[in-house]
Amino acid sequence: MSAQNSAGIQTLLDAERDASKIVQKAREYRTKRVREARDEAKKEIEAYKAKKEAEFKKFEAEHTQGNKAAQDEADAEAETRIREIKEAGNKSREQVIKDLLHAVFTPLPEAMAAH
Repeated sequence: MSAQNSAGIQTLLDAERDASKIVQKAREYRTKRVREARDEAKKEIEAYKAKKEAEFKKFEAEHTQGNKAAQDEADAEAETRIREIKEAGNKSREQVIKDLLHAVFTPLPEAMAAH
């Protein structure tokens, strides 16, 4: 009976070894599958991100053109107004200087009496 017990124990040990190998292969497969799933998810995320970035750039380009046109128009108008102001200043510069010098150097009796 001892030989039979020994053969039974050996059979159990063999079965345990086989089960251990199967479990190890299952773990390796699961690890590999998790890694593959993670890589697939990363690719999907990158593709989605690229798609949304392209949509944003398109939206930005469409709406920036309107803003650029408005900005260019405002710049041109400001430039025109600055030119007009400079021309007006140049036309009356001499008279303004004369009036200013006259006001500074001509004493007014009323101003002196107030002191």
